[in-house]
Amino acid sequence: MKWDEIIGQQNLIKQLQNSIKEDRISHAQLYIGKPGYGVLPLALAYASEVICKQSEKCLLQINRLQHPDLHLSFPTINNSTEKKEAISSDYIKQFREFIIEDPYRDINQWYAYINEDKKQGIISVKEIENIIDNLNLKSFEGGYKVQIIWMVETMRVEAANKLLKILEEPPAKTLFILIAEDDKKILPTILSRCQKITVNSLENNEISDHLQNRFSLDKETADTLAKRADGDWDVACKLIKNNTLQEEFEKYFIRWNRAAVMAPKKPQFLREIVDWSLEISAWGREKQKNFLQFCAETFRQALLQNYESSSLVNNPLTYENFKWDNFSHFVHGKNIEDILEEINNAFFHIERNGSAKIIFLDMGIKLTRFLARKNE
Repeated sequence: MKWDEIIGQQNLIKQLQNSIKEDRISHAQLYIGKPGYGVLPLALAYASEVICKQSEKCLLQINRLQHPDLHLSFPTINNSTEKKEAISSDYIKQFREFIIEDPYRDINQWYAYINEDKKQGIISVKEIENIIDNLNLKSFEGGYKVQIIWMVETMRVEAANKLLKILEEPPAKTLFILIAEDDKKILPTILSRCQKITVNSLENNEISDHLQNRFSLDKETADTLAKRADGDWDVACKLIKNNTLQEEFEKYFIRWNRAAVMAPKKPQFLREIVDWSLEISAWGREKQKNFLQFCAETFRQALLQNYESSSLVNNPLTYENFKWDNFSHFVHGKNIEDILEEINNAFFHIERNGSAKIIFLDMGIKLTRFLARKNE
């Protein structure tokens, strides 16, 4: 990965480049931020410069993620048909392909990529033992060996304790780059051994410019998507993809809300919510999560519409002449927090392999109470 391939983050890039030029390379660094902010691309670009300097052959190997001094660890899932515990080397071919295609993707997309999106991966003790064995080998280039551990918060406590030992007494010329979204899920003893590098969200104009260049979008469309992405390139890409699902998502959102509004007066509409939840539960987990994000954003847009901030509304529903203005009056300050909290809870449980039938039915029925609440 090259520095000029990274979206935005110019100040942080200069800071990282200066640390190399001035030989201030901390042996253990922790990059904190969402994948869509560019955490992994920054780590790969840093590793590339540390290992290769200006060697073109070396850089080519790094870009292919095949350099012998670059070691990659990431969450893996045990194959139910095999008794052995999975480690990163079992999945390295798929991981290289996954990252080369797009290094801004998140952990759930990784699980989906290896067809394991109904399970949760871990970084095991065996993985850390494998890391220790690899780092004790001689450097191929004669300089630094770099160990990147992606999504380090999936590490079990036993594995973290074993990693701690090598962080305290690392082999010479060894650089650890740990990557995480949430440092609160990492052992304090690990945190204390690392230099923390916070990767902030991208600027809207940076996302917009990249959307225009990569997807040939007009500026107005790119600006709208960038605003909705909230500084996250991965979210922007998902929005591009979801545009193809927009009509289907609108259809199911409208169907749900119409039933929820009618149910307190006509209980037979509860049957419609049951049928709705059963249909959605048959979708894949990623599509379900995308739909929940769509619902949350649509309710936010309705709130803006209701409070006469229509100039800020960038995605009103239009499916089958839906009466957007009328619907927005059902979303207000007395219910919006409960609505969004319920959607977030559903997202949380879907992400953790909960029963989609129960989750969507429960959320669907609760909306009937929230929308019936008066704005008084």
